[in-house]
Amino acid sequence: MNADELWPDFDEAWLRVRRMQAKLYLWATRDTGRVFDDLHNLVCDPAFLVCAWQRVHGNTGGRTAGVDGVAPRSIPKESTALLSRVRIELRDRTFRPDRVREKLIPKPGNPTKKRRLGIPTTVDRIVQAALKLVLEPIFEAGFQSSSYGFRPRRRAQDAIAEIHLFGSQGYHWVLEADIEACFDRIDHSALMKRVRGRIDDKRVLALIKSFLKAGVLGEDGLNRDTRTGTPQGGILSPLLANIALSVLDDHYQRKWDAHGEGGRDPNRRRKYLHRTGKATYRLVRFADDFVVLVHGGQHHAEQARTEVAEVLRPMGLTLSPEKTRVVHIDSGFDFLGWRIQRRAKQGTNRRKKVIYTYPSKKSLHSIIGKVRVITCRSTTNKSLEELLKYLNLVVRGWCMYFRHGVSSATFPYLRRYMWREVGHWMKMKHRLTSWPNLRRRYSDPRYPAYWPAENGTVLYDPAEIVVERYRWRGYTIPTPWSARAEQLEALAQA
Repeated sequence: MNADELWPDFDEAWLRVRRMQAKLYLWATRDTGRVFDDLHNLVCDPAFLVCAWQRVHGNTGGRTAGVDGVAPRSIPKESTALLSRVRIELRDRTFRPDRVREKLIPKPGNPTKKRRLGIPTTVDRIVQAALKLVLEPIFEAGFQSSSYGFRPRRRAQDAIAEIHLFGSQGYHWVLEADIEACFDRIDHSALMKRVRGRIDDKRVLALIKSFLKAGVLGEDGLNRDTRTGTPQGGILSPLLANIALSVLDDHYQRKWDAHGEGGRDPNRRRKYLHRTGKATYRLVRFADDFVVLVHGGQHHAEQARTEVAEVLRPMGLTLSPEKTRVVHIDSGFDFLGWRIQRRAKQGTNRRKKVIYTYPSKKSLHSIIGKVRVITCRSTTNKSLEELLKYLNLVVRGWCMYFRHGVSSATFPYLRRYMWREVGHWMKMKHRLTSWPNLRRRYSDPRYPAYWPAENGTVLYDPAEIVVERYRWRGYTIPTPWSARAEQLEALAQA
């Protein structure tokens, strides 16, 4: 790409970036041992910087400022002055990232514990986004199929579907693992070693290392150096965490491939190992949350705990003793908000058990708590229309996530709870109005008179959602660059 051209508009820039990403993905896929150099020119390229700025400005975090006090949304979207300055600093190698601003937020389900978020400056976010545009297709080509978190076109439902599939095929013992403070403890040297396995451009490596060593401005106002970890909250951090944790993916993929060696049918070879009392393993990982499914006995799953700890130790990571346990799938376990358990099939006399996936109690309590907060006494200064719009937005997202599980009992329960809480909110807002008058005032002729509505905005009904099973999409889920890479491959062979 010509680095001296004028700034393109977003549509043109996006096409050029996608075309270049497809080439990088194709080269990385065709030669798994290839090491890429001269990538710094792409990071400085106007098209990559324009796409990076569009993402930073349009992101939800664009309203939040870093240590410089400048929020991305406060800068006009069409302005190129900032991008010109960033590009000059990158090309002159004078760019130095600032410290990230620390923000402590309560952990979901445990308000007493805090999670550290690092908020970079606007300039740092742009450079990180440009780096990710360049690096992601290269590393995505080498990531294993067992990893689903923070990867393009992969989602939590894929991980749950794979667990459902293998749990139905005899993988009944589960190592439910949790990495202790994963983003805070990744060893920088070990991480950079894995990055150098694919990247040989010293300028790009220096940029990555500078972000790792940038430091933190704590909420207490003190500056702290970052000797380990990738600050959670940065655009580049999820990719770096996946690179670090891919050591676990690669380990179990090698074991999986070794289990299938020795014949033309790998599954037949694995069945032979099962008959002879040996175990096979399948890892399913979503970011730093993962489970190891074991086709064998409990002692094999206990051995997997020690094995995982040994694999993670060089990366500076350890398993949490309190949250890491071995369970049988009949007892059930929680993963990514789901409860996964094998039970006798409901409504039949069959003894055969099947795998059920349904919202966990923790997830249900979480959405109920949000409904309770939205409809509390302090919100009665709003109109019913405003309340319903926000409540519908929150509940609809939760229901869409769980509509692929056994949620036919959960959704009606949530429906009744929402109706009761909204009705109670209406009574608090209009204390002197009778319930029949409230029903006439807040109703829609298209719905029953008892269902709250105002100005065409109707309370969302979870019971109307069609529940359907999410099917496992296999080992080769297409990436955003797969189709274009295949076209380039065909053109090269023509």
